[in-house]
Amino acid sequence: MSAGQFAVFGHPISHSLSPQIHQAFARQFKLELEYRSIDAAPTDFETAVRRFFADGGRGANVTLPHKGAAFALADESSVAATRAGSANVLTVLSDGRLAAHNTDGAGMVRDIAERHSVDLRGHTALLLGAGGAAQGVAWAMLDAGVETLTIVNRSPEAADALADAIGDPSRAHTRYWEDLAGLGAFDLIINATSAGVLGKSLDLPFAIVGNRALCYDLSYGKAATGFLAWARTAGARYAFDGLGMLVETAADSFELWHGRRPNTDPVYAELRKQFG
Repeated sequence: MSAGQFAVFGHPISHSLSPQIHQAFARQFKLELEYRSIDAAPTDFETAVRRFFADGGRGANVTLPHKGAAFALADESSVAATRAGSANVLTVLSDGRLAAHNTDGAGMVRDIAERHSVDLRGHTALLLGAGGAAQGVAWAMLDAGVETLTIVNRSPEAADALADAIGDPSRAHTRYWEDLAGLGAFDLIINATSAGVLGKSLDLPFAIVGNRALCYDLSYGKAATGFLAWARTAGARYAFDGLGMLVETAADSFELWHGRRPNTDPVYAELRKQFG
């Protein structure tokens, strides 16, 4: 019996691991499902999504550059999606309306805390970037107990807007990118910029890396290589890419759609072989 039609929307999208991950999850429960990648340019995104659900689609994952648009077209939203102003999951409700979810932050924290066994409570955190990826994880870090969150972005206006949205100036504040070298050392450094994806170097100072620092790139594979190499050279205690976060966020959407929680460890282990 088919579990229904599902898809991931992005632009570009051919590189997406989501079909492979969801099929691996489905095999754990002996489910048959159709899961495909749909490349939609920004101008075509809403039309493509509505057509997919009108044709019987049950759920969709959403990746760059459509997370903001996915949130905007939904009829109702989870707390996490509302806070971030973006969505990486769309689910059709029984009455045909669309619900938006954002599982990015929860997936990242679960990967760090459970897979890598690092407790984030009391950490001083530095968030590099203030775009959609950063918005998806900022609140989750505060919820996980980081002591302070410093947001730095090349465009300071975006960083200020994110800090203002969080609305907790005693814990979340902004600094200028050009002042990074003088900000002191941090326990947790999250790279939420698109530099790696675009093949650019961040040129970060080593001084921001604390003695027990965890450096985490939301990207994975080749896109995360430069940041992770910098982190290891700087003496970070931990340097992780976002592959585990990807698997965890996929598991969250799978559970939303199918009501069952897959075992992420074997899927992560298999993907790790591909990406080293």
